[in-house]
Amino acid sequence: MSVFVDTSAFIAVLVAEDQNHHSASCIWLELLNKEELVLTSNYIVVETCALLQRRIGIHALKIFIEEILPVVRVEWVDQSLHNAGISGLMMSGRNGPNVVDCVNFSILRKLTIRDVFTYDKHFSESGFVVLPGF
Repeated sequence: MSVFVDTSAFIAVLVAEDQNHHSASCIWLELLNKEELVLTSNYIVVETCALLQRRIGIHALKIFIEEILPVVRVEWVDQSLHNAGISGLMMSGRNGPNVVDCVNFSILRKLTIRDVFTYDKHFSESGFVVLPGF
């Protein structure tokens, strides 16, 4: 099974004060122990780096880069995926998913991946199977 990891899950794994930290840590360890294919996008890497740097600090960012990313396959967004995400964004409305989510939905559909480790409701609302299952 392949599992796509969203920014919200990475933040929850790395930030002890996050309300989802305990469940996220358990899910993360389970994914690694089962040797699941864990992947994300370069858009999520950028978003996660920016949030960690601004909210938590360089130490958390360093852990993300040196300990988390080496076990994650990063899918790089090309022009067609970016354009598909922008199209999805324009159809989503003001309270819909953001551009990063819309681009990631395009990646998930392209790779036929259904399972997403996230705490973002937009993934389940878009028909993906969300871990931890809320």
